[in-house]
Amino acid sequence: MAFDRYIAICDPLRYTTILTNARIAKLGLVGMIRAVLFILPGSLLLSRQPFCANRIIPHTYCEHLAVAKMLCADITIHMTYNLVILFVVIGSDLTLIALSYGLIVRAVLRISSKKAHQKTLNTCTAHICVMLTSYSPSVFSSLTQQFGQGIAPHVDIILANITFLIPPMLNPIIYGVKTKELRDKVVKYICRT
Repeated sequence: MAFDRYIAICDPLRYTTILTNARIAKLGLVGMIRAVLFILPGSLLLSRQPFCANRIIPHTYCEHLAVAKMLCADITIHMTYNLVILFVVIGSDLTLIALSYGLIVRAVLRISSKKAHQKTLNTCTAHICVMLTSYSPSVFSSLTQQFGQGIAPHVDIILANITFLIPPMLNPIIYGVKTKELRDKVVKYICRT
């Protein structure tokens, strides 16, 4: 999203020549390879460990640490792997996003039109809000899995589910707030009742 916004704002006349279908497919392939390279070692680590009698995952989805907690062996390496992956993946993502938006802000500040400043920063603000709603719950959930030894299991499960439910639910709301027509209809509906 940040790369798309960077091209759209900094080089709009060449947008379609830069972001061709082939290039988008290559970016998607790189993202998929990256995901496999970061997730596969955790699964391989788990497959070589002995499991205890209880093989029921206490989550609604299969999370690495939730499965690792069912092992009859020491899970220190799994906890370390999870923490490293958390900081490497999110750290690299946030670094690239910050770099992209830094370049966007620099390009926007070079434009003399105040209306263009406002429109661009409005779009970027929505994107940043979407990213914050995506990354914040996942980081919080992972850290509570990692370090929350005294947290009740149902709280941990609720936090993990929020990670998957809240960002997709907030996404259309965040982008919808920018739309003047939608804002006007919501205000009209609220004032009517």
